Amino acid sequence: MAAKCGQTQPTVGLRKITVAEVDPFSQFGENRCAMNASNSLEALAARVGERLLARKLWLAAAESCTGGSIAGALTAIPGSSAWFDCGFVTYSNAAKQGLLDVPGKLLEAGGPGAVSEETVLAMARGAIERSRANVAVAASGIAGPAGGSEEKPVGTVWLAWQWQQRRLSRRFDFRGGRAAVREAAAAAALEGLLVLLD
Repeated sequence: MAAKCGQTQPTVGLRKITVAEVDPFSQFGENRCAMNASNSLEALAARVGERLLARKLWLAAAESCTGGSIAGALTAIPGSSAWFDCGFVTYSNAAKQGLLDVPGKLLEAGGPGAVSEETVLAMARGAIERSRANVAVAASGIAGPAGGSEEKPVGTVWLAWQWQQRRLSRRFDFRGGRAAVREAAAAAALEGLLVLLD
């Protein structure tokens, strides 16, 4: 079941996670898709950096639909070289396989596809395995205006986060044009990191 903006969907992972633990979006209500000025990408990225630095952790980002905007927001923060290791922009399926070791069977016809929970979890795992990071965030989705389907309409985005054995994943259905979907996905990715590192 998809999580509309501001709604809750249970997540899965190696450790049992309650919905309350992984719903950083409920406070925004039904207007979650509109970026809140107090929760700008810059402010969110700064908070993520503070938590990573305090825990002496390194972060990697594995991105598809966001095209590097998550890494861009994080590296815009002064001092990010102390906690951000690298970013992978794996836009094509070949890049996902070659750079992040995403299993080909996930991306083949009949598989869950590039925009799926299985794929973003594999992307997050691959980002950690291919870097010195111990924390990762991954994003894959359909920003539009084309490429959507009845099952996965434009605005569908899967995000995943991993820190050691804790893995979280969630589907979002964002509204708006291409830029709005990408910005909302990047913000949700950063918000999810704050939950993961709480």
